[in-house]
Amino acid sequence: MEVETENDRCNQGQKDDLHAQLWHACAGPLVNVPRAGDKVFYFPQGHIEQVEAYSNQDGKVEMPIYDLPSKILCKVVYVQLKGPSPEHRTSQCLHQKINACPFRKRLTPSDQSAHGGFSVPKRYADECFPPLDMSQEPPTQELVAKDLHGSEWRFRHIYRGHPKRHLLSSGWSTFVSAKKLVVGDACIFLRGENGELYVGVRRATKSQISIPASVISGVSMQHGILASAFHAVSTGTMFTVYYRPW
Repeated sequence: MEVETENDRCNQGQKDDLHAQLWHACAGPLVNVPRAGDKVFYFPQGHIEQVEAYSNQDGKVEMPIYDLPSKILCKVVYVQLKGPSPEHRTSQCLHQKINACPFRKRLTPSDQSAHGGFSVPKRYADECFPPLDMSQEPPTQELVAKDLHGSEWRFRHIYRGHPKRHLLSSGWSTFVSAKKLVVGDACIFLRGENGELYVGVRRATKSQISIPASVISGVSMQHGILASAFHAVSTGTMFTVYYRPW
């Protein structure tokens, strides 16, 4: 995941910003993101080391020398929460209030299987999903959930089995394949005040996060980090920082 600081394009500082709540639910409790107006120290060397770890750069490359302090006091102007996706833009802003508490479940082998479905605990199904028509046999409904990128995912919610349980059947294997989910990953659902459903993913380990081959090289990113920070310090202007919170 990335955070971008730049001029304000949409107000993501609101407490009822569903996009931010879903992002933080996916990121986990250890991720701390500064807010607009906060004063922070920016560490160029630390940023470079993070890029090296992220890009899996082999060998050491001699970098140009910039006259930069070890830490730079900055004021955050704007924060944009982003998510990794090669197919979709990641800057969509959603402003909906949460009606029900989110629920999170780690995927079991049967959840991750292409021939199975996603088993939902009854309490979470009752809280987060619209009520089923129990006069049907079996009770079923079609669910549409939006992810962080605004893409829609369609699932068939069914209540069946012995003993009976809630399952997401049709559409679930497509979601698992598209998101490259593995056992141990967590699936997160939120329900908006207007009844709209949202879905997110929290990866089990950071080692599963891969970088597309087409992304700019680690060396070029490091050059850009130093050059932009040096220019900002020299001219007293704003600069943009892309980083992945650990």
